[in-house]
Amino acid sequence: MAEFVGAIDQGTTSTRFMIFDHGGNEVGRHQLEHEQILPQAGWVEHNPTEIWERTSSVVQSALNSAKLNASDLTAVGITNQRETSVVWDRKTGRPLYNAIVWQDTRTDRIASALDRDGRGDVIRRKAGLPPATYFSGGKIQWILENVDGVRDAAERGDAIFGNTDTWLLWNLTGGRDGGVHVTDPTNASRTMLMDLETLDWDDELLGFFGIPRSMLPEIQPSSNPAGYGTTRANGPFGGELLITGDLGDQQAATVGQVCFSPGEAKNTYGTGNFMLLNTGTELVRSKSGLLTTVGYKFADEPAVYCLEGSIAVTGSAVQWLRDQLGIISGAAQSESLARQVEDNGGVYFVPAFSGLFAPYWRSDARGAIVGLSRYNTNAHLARATLEAICYQSRDVAEAMEQDSGVHLEVLKVDGGVTANELCMQIQADVLGVPVSRPVVAETTALGAAYAAGLAVGFWKNTDELRSNWNESKRWEPQWSDEQRSTGYERWKKAVTRTLDWVDVD
Repeated sequence: MAEFVGAIDQGTTSTRFMIFDHGGNEVGRHQLEHEQILPQAGWVEHNPTEIWERTSSVVQSALNSAKLNASDLTAVGITNQRETSVVWDRKTGRPLYNAIVWQDTRTDRIASALDRDGRGDVIRRKAGLPPATYFSGGKIQWILENVDGVRDAAERGDAIFGNTDTWLLWNLTGGRDGGVHVTDPTNASRTMLMDLETLDWDDELLGFFGIPRSMLPEIQPSSNPAGYGTTRANGPFGGELLITGDLGDQQAATVGQVCFSPGEAKNTYGTGNFMLLNTGTELVRSKSGLLTTVGYKFADEPAVYCLEGSIAVTGSAVQWLRDQLGIISGAAQSESLARQVEDNGGVYFVPAFSGLFAPYWRSDARGAIVGLSRYNTNAHLARATLEAICYQSRDVAEAMEQDSGVHLEVLKVDGGVTANELCMQIQADVLGVPVSRPVVAETTALGAAYAAGLAVGFWKNTDELRSNWNESKRWEPQWSDEQRSTGYERWKKAVTRTLDWVDVD
């Protein structure tokens, strides 16, 4: 058997290809950013063709730098930015519009209309999601209604939809020349179109959005022994290779963090933050503003569900300091700048650029910096930005405890922001529980590799994956209970200042 497993990690700001050995250790990677297209306020798009080209490049570069080829890989998995919606022509292979990104808020009228007439309650019950701009269903409806010719193409069966996992799977397996049109339950559960109990597209939900069923991919297991399809020899792998893993990025990180038992949770720090709590094979309906989602489905085993708290803007708030305000030259500088001050100087930053996601679900909110005085400096703003990441995570952790009755004992963390050690210390302080980072912080790609490798027997079972997990660093809380409660109360006060800013019909 070949010695390695590959994983494509198609994210919001970049795409990477990583190669892992049996111990879960990284043996090769390459990563490229892609353009963030911002046509107007609240609109966020990507070029699907650019994403496919970047994917091809990172696969080739990672294999070349590791001096490997397709025959050295047992299988390959894919993980992806969820909810980001691509509609393309199956005959030509061309996207019919740019990908509409999960952060995009143009569908706020669609989402609010669903809640006004009772359809929102049906979506909550069947799909486990609140009607929100975040999810794919409204984005598909917008494209069908606003892009010339797409509705007709969809009715003919020519226009098809996928999140970015489906788009890449289709291209990797031949594109218009026999490409497979498939997804997995974790991605399908982010559309408002799949019934969580049947794990199939629901005709009533499709009717709410006016989406023909023929547009949608076939839903197959997240770890698929039969494989979704085989890479083409003339593609980026330069050989035929079975694709056997497909997980949305946050579910992939849950697998990479080996959260296989009910009650285990992880928090991923990327463009946004995403905390997931494994609830086992039981569907837990949230009463506290969380999402019920599929965690993973391995082969013919029952689906495992999660409660999820999705936060729209965390790492991207640091990017905003860099790109829009210009007060730092790189993400790493946010830590050194914030360390220049002992606290936030009374400044709170609520980065509700795309409204507020969990647990508030307020599309009318917009970002606010409050508590400013003449005393404050750019260092206080940098510190407030890091604290915003941590306070938003506490909002979700509190909701998770209310829904599940499970008190967090330790928080497993991963993703790019975990390299910021000050931010991780603040997270422990704000939560009042230890924060634990694994040796392999890129658990999203690792989880996709695990799903692919389990399917073909490269790893025998999840116990073998647990043995691969090792802690890199742990942060213990240092704040007093009074500091913690005072800071959180002021944070919640700051959140109220962001609400009712945008009129939503």
